[in-house]
Amino acid sequence: MIGDVPGPLPYGDLVDHLARTCSLGPAEAARVVADVLGYFSEPPDAFVRRRHRELQARGLTNDLAFAQIAAEMPQRRYAPPAFSLRQLRRIVYG
Repeated sequence: MIGDVPGPLPYGDLVDHLARTCSLGPAEAARVVADVLGYFSEPPDAFVRRRHRELQARGLTNDLAFAQIAAEMPQRRYAPPAFSLRQLRRIVYG
């Protein structure tokens, strides 16, 4: 257990590192790790839908939005299979 975070802590070494190097308390560092892991654990179809909404809200056309999404997909924590632009459109529009 680190700080006031109960139970065994996944990625405890990372939490310790963040607490030491970023002036975070152990509980704050644990929350940061949990937030980052949650962010990168988003399933591919949920990521595509969310990013499409975000990029449309910024005014990008579908062609630009889907190209941007395709470029971002390999950077995800668990790289999803390579989706074609058509497959990306199908995730959004069915």
